[in-house]
Amino acid sequence: MFENLLHALGLSAFSLQGFGPILLEGTWMTIKLSVLSLALSVLLGLLGASAKLSRLALLRIPAQIYTTLIRGVPDLVLMLLIFYSLQTWLSSLTDALGWDYIEIDPFSAGVITLGFIYGAYFTETFRGAILAVPRGQVEAATAYGLKRGQRFRLVVFPQMMRFALPGIGNNWMVMLKATALVSIIGLADLVKAAQDAGKSTYQLFYFLVLAALIYLLITSASNLVLRWLERRYAAGAREAVR
Repeated sequence: MFENLLHALGLSAFSLQGFGPILLEGTWMTIKLSVLSLALSVLLGLLGASAKLSRLALLRIPAQIYTTLIRGVPDLVLMLLIFYSLQTWLSSLTDALGWDYIEIDPFSAGVITLGFIYGAYFTETFRGAILAVPRGQVEAATAYGLKRGQRFRLVVFPQMMRFALPGIGNNWMVMLKATALVSIIGLADLVKAAQDAGKSTYQLFYFLVLAALIYLLITSASNLVLRWLERRYAAGAREAVR
């Protein structure tokens, strides 16, 4: 597969020299890391948006601090801080409870770190999308006797997604590229696989270009999924316009 892609792009001057499986494993690791981090960040984003829109200062203020701090510090610095802080806190907890030492594996640390960082960005995306939903829609749902959970699931969420999808797509693309940062904590993702292959064969530029092409393929496929979602959630709006 990689050989055919390189040949089509005129980059087949070198072979993969047996590193194809390693690159494939690194690609799969990157995809898994991205998808699980997306799920965690979406969950944190929904909770954070609800907290920032809450009338309770006990919920609103911590959410405001969370988004302000995370968006104001570089991702690389946050990744190192969270990664080492998680291990330190876990070690302190196990020592206090008398448990055996527990080491956080790089994959779990990467998911938690990326999910926590981009949860702040999704918080703002969802908050803006919820505010964009006409208040009359919620009032009408309340008048029909729908409970809070039903109002969110049947009325607010479908309309919110229509407004949030552009921001979700942008956050996803940025987060996908940010997975390259996890190589600094020892995770064998696509970037680390490309670096190892390049250093072993003295063809670092070649394998980094290959990694860039793989990222481009993933983002292109993501764009197709995002366009499908935009059409799906915009169906009701298009019919209303007509």
